[in-house]
Amino acid sequence: MTTPLTSLLAGTRVLPVLTVPSAMTATPLAAALAEGGARCAEVTFRTDAAEQVVKAMAAHGGLTVGAGTVLTAEQAERAVAAGARFVVSPGFDEEVVAKCRELEVPVVPGVATATELMRALRAGLDTVKLFPAEPLGGPDTLRALAAPFPQARFVPTGGIGVDRLADYLAEPSVLAVGGSWLAPVALLERGDYAEILRLTAQAVERSTP
Repeated sequence: MTTPLTSLLAGTRVLPVLTVPSAMTATPLAAALAEGGARCAEVTFRTDAAEQVVKAMAAHGGLTVGAGTVLTAEQAERAVAAGARFVVSPGFDEEVVAKCRELEVPVVPGVATATELMRALRAGLDTVKLFPAEPLGGPDTLRALAAPFPQARFVPTGGIGVDRLADYLAEPSVLAVGGSWLAPVALLERGDYAEILRLTAQAVERSTP
């Protein structure tokens, strides 16, 4: 039976979105995020190291790790085999959704329009990723999409910074906010885990009622 995404997020309202160039950074990154108060993390499949990063971060034990930027059913299968507990995609793809159901992991497809949201709801999903949230119009667009679909929950992602976090979290339809600002590639390349910890703690504090 598939565990609901809300259970995996365990009440957290900030989801770090990570593009990690090297698996060597995975363990100290997981430690910094966990110490900063993060409970979950999304590792994007944008680098060759993604599977190893998922595996290492999952082994750390302090985070529920998911896979992002999953474009194909085959990627979803590899991600779950590596330890991903949930799957996030930038768009809605029937094969990815079907594979995740087969693997019994939550899947969060990306939507940018009412038509895509209707397809996701018709497929039996109630949580979607508004992507790219800021270029699409931010909370104004989110409210417009949520109004006719009160059953939908959103994880807005894309171009969001800590200064906009409260604006999104104020929306009742928002389950959590995905953010790459918590661990940008520049900090990972420098090995500045202290700054990643600070940014994570700041975001967690601002997201806590």
